[in-house]
Amino acid sequence: MRAEARRTLLALAVVCLLPAALSYLAYFFWKPSQTVNYGELIAPVVLPEARLARLLEAGELEREALGGRWTLVYVGPSACADACGKALYAMRQARVAQGKDRHRVERLWLVTDGGTPEEGLLRAEDRFTVAVADPDWLAVMPGAGQAAYLYLVDPRGYVMMRFPEHPDVGQMIGDLKRLLKFSGVG
Repeated sequence: MRAEARRTLLALAVVCLLPAALSYLAYFFWKPSQTVNYGELIAPVVLPEARLARLLEAGELEREALGGRWTLVYVGPSACADACGKALYAMRQARVAQGKDRHRVERLWLVTDGGTPEEGLLRAEDRFTVAVADPDWLAVMPGAGQAAYLYLVDPRGYVMMRFPEHPDVGQMIGDLKRLLKFSGVG
């Protein structure tokens, strides 16, 4: 009888400790092969305090002027080719698709060459800020010099995600929707 009691106690201990041991192993040693997000998560870097010259309105743009909102940032020249137009369209669609939460999303175009974008393009965009890119701002955005990326800046001013030059608008909308749903800021 004593051996049977010992086996029962051992079985009970295994049943209790096995889930904890498996969860420990899964947490520290198993990396999922797939993530839910479409945009590339980057190591969060805070935007510098440098002021940017606004192109459409008088004055300067400071990091605090982003108003504690999620901000989609396009970095590119003022001459807006086809890729630029598609990126601006994706930014507009991603903002509008948020429905009642669209007021939590801002859009910013950082012009890298100091020129002024064409008037017709700017009229088509609503609630849109255009500013001259500062080298300090570009330095914290990975790959900003090599290709035209769309970046996502969180309400605290951290660059935390980037999307490819030709983003899939539907997946970009999904990423933004998830972030707005689960974040308590912005």
